[in-house]
Amino acid sequence: MFYFDRTIILLIPAIIVSAIAQFKISSAYNKYSKVTNQRGITGEQAAINILKANGIYDVEVEMVNGRMTDHYDPRAKKLRLSQEVYFGTSIAAVGIASHEVGHAIQHNVSYTPLILRNAIVPAVNFGAGFSWILFLLGLIMGIKPLLTIGIVLFSLTVIFQLVTLPVEFNASNRAIKSIKNMGLLVGNEVNGAKSVLSSAALTYVAAALMSIMSLLRLIVLARGDE
Repeated sequence: MFYFDRTIILLIPAIIVSAIAQFKISSAYNKYSKVTNQRGITGEQAAINILKANGIYDVEVEMVNGRMTDHYDPRAKKLRLSQEVYFGTSIAAVGIASHEVGHAIQHNVSYTPLILRNAIVPAVNFGAGFSWILFLLGLIMGIKPLLTIGIVLFSLTVIFQLVTLPVEFNASNRAIKSIKNMGLLVGNEVNGAKSVLSSAALTYVAAALMSIMSLLRLIVLARGDE
């Protein structure tokens, strides 16, 4: 007999928000990755200039393969930009590169949410690998302690996603502030960079919502098993 898990309904709002977020970031990036900034500076140049303006000289800017693979590695102190951003002179390239520098600045000034997020990464990775396994075993075998452990481990993912929000929003704010103050982009170009970064931020909101609703689903399933 076909069984329908009604708790799936809890995920629908998060799925909708995720779809909207992906549409917005794709639209914004596709639009502003085709518009060259007036100064003609590349993402690499923007990153180096902002790093120097903030007195950061020990972070290396390098290119990595792939699309949308841009990130800052705090352990290696390397700012890695995708080829499109590294060599790109688009508004999107400057905005994305500046955002990643925002993370380097956070690291340099010991921004508390970033430190907390980095500190819980090992625990989050462990929890992500075992939470569902333990929960499903507990559900199938009727072992309540396993259900509880699974929920607790998954809660680490929720905490990580929530802590990520201020980290990402703050990095974007630092990026836009630097872009404006240093004149890296001018006029409506700044609004274009804002559009790209705000759309990207929505994807983190969607991820946080999905993790919260998934946790709620686990709790409902656990109670239903009582």
